[in-house]
Amino acid sequence: MHTRGIRGAITINNNTKEEIEKATVELLSDMLRLNHIQKEEISHIIFTLTNDIDADFPPKYARQRLGFDYVAMICSNEIPVEGSMPLCIRVLMVVNTILTQKEIQHVYLNNAINLRPDIGIK
Repeated sequence: MHTRGIRGAITINNNTKEEIEKATVELLSDMLRLNHIQKEEISHIIFTLTNDIDADFPPKYARQRLGFDYVAMICSNEIPVEGSMPLCIRVLMVVNTILTQKEIQHVYLNNAINLRPDIGIK
């Protein structure tokens, strides 16, 4: 078993609690499903949000909706580089898995597919 990082990102249309909840659950669920990960295999999750997202905390919905009560999670702001993608939630999920780095399926949804079209799953 190895420790691997799984990347993911999703964009939302509006800075609302409802959209943050929906996007968080969708993105994390796809990351788990596509990589055959159980929540007990997650070491920790780092969320970064663009500065235009401040209506709520994504980890709240990971705990409430996905049962990530014992997963260490933290949020941070993305670096506000001029011209960067707006309304974007990015995730680095660190897991224990038998998958190789090449087998990991990174998940980029909505407009976030443009961040890494070379490796992302739509």
